Amino acid sequence: MDDKIELLPPGTALAWGYTPAPRRGPKPGYSLEQIVDAAIAQADAEGYAALSMPSIAKRLGITANALYRYLSSKEELLVLVAESAWGPPPESPSGDWRVAVTVWARTLLERSRRHPWLIDLPVRNAPTTPNLLGWLENFLEAMADTGLSTRDVMGCTVLVDGWVRSTAALLRDIDAGAPERTLALSEFLEPRLQERGYSRVATVISGEAYSEEGIDDSDIEFGLGRILDGIEALIARR
Repeated sequence: MDDKIELLPPGTALAWGYTPAPRRGPKPGYSLEQIVDAAIAQADAEGYAALSMPSIAKRLGITANALYRYLSSKEELLVLVAESAWGPPPESPSGDWRVAVTVWARTLLERSRRHPWLIDLPVRNAPTTPNLLGWLENFLEAMADTGLSTRDVMGCTVLVDGWVRSTAALLRDIDAGAPERTLALSEFLEPRLQERGYSRVATVISGEAYSEEGIDDSDIEFGLGRILDGIEALIARR
């Protein structure tokens, strides 16, 4: 088995607790968990761009070369960081697939808002690590009694996951904007839109839907609700 470890996607074996043979040199001063925690703290403070081996090594007080004694590549680090930051899935409520999927999506969105850089991490393959596979298991369990095929359920998983990621990106970008700038833009555009005859757009940007408060919970729930309506219609057709 050990001779096939190198064929696995980066970070997979480490995430499952596989311990490679120790390398020559001084005894490691950090655990892998400490390095991952430092990387998450670095990204929380400075964003995805700060997830570089030199910046994390500097945070730990070691050289970048020393960091490679623990990890063979940045790709391994990103996989382990994603596994830790997304964390385990929520407990799935039983009996109602719609409630369970709602909890799943809300929890995933909450994790992405806690660590906004998570949605910038590249997704190069299907999940291979314990927590991320736990999220998939959780979704599959929620949909187990709907009568949908595995192919359909996997399509639903991709759909809801995509909604979470796009919503998280939108919320992050809006949160990063200054509220006073949004208000100034609204005041600037409203009379000019009226002059152009764009009365409906002018009404929207001068009202609550285009306020300095940005997107609220009802906006979020609306989008998720329509996706769940679509899945419910699919279940009825099947």
